[in-house]
Amino acid sequence: MLVLFGTETPIPTPTMTVEPDSVTPGPAGFLVIVVVVIAVVLLIWDMNRRIRRVRYREEVREELDAEEAAGRDAQASDAGTAVDADDDGEAPSAKDDPGR
Repeated sequence: MLVLFGTETPIPTPTMTVEPDSVTPGPAGFLVIVVVVIAVVLLIWDMNRRIRRVRYREEVREELDAEEAAGRDAQASDAGTAVDADDDGEAPSAKDDPGR
């Protein structure tokens, strides 16, 4: 039993067959990565600006719609009270209606 396990096979150490400088990206690879990162940051910044602009436009549009609706309601209520104030229960005369 000792004969089978007693001898150890040596493990060969790998030798470098390729130059270490030729497999690394080097300065050119670093520059490409920096340019890509800068482009991505600028794109994200521009996208956030555009999304913010769309959101502000929608908020302003909603405010204008609300003001317009409030103005229409105020005009309708003013017109309704003006008609009620003129209406004293009498039939309109020819003097009140120039079309007659």
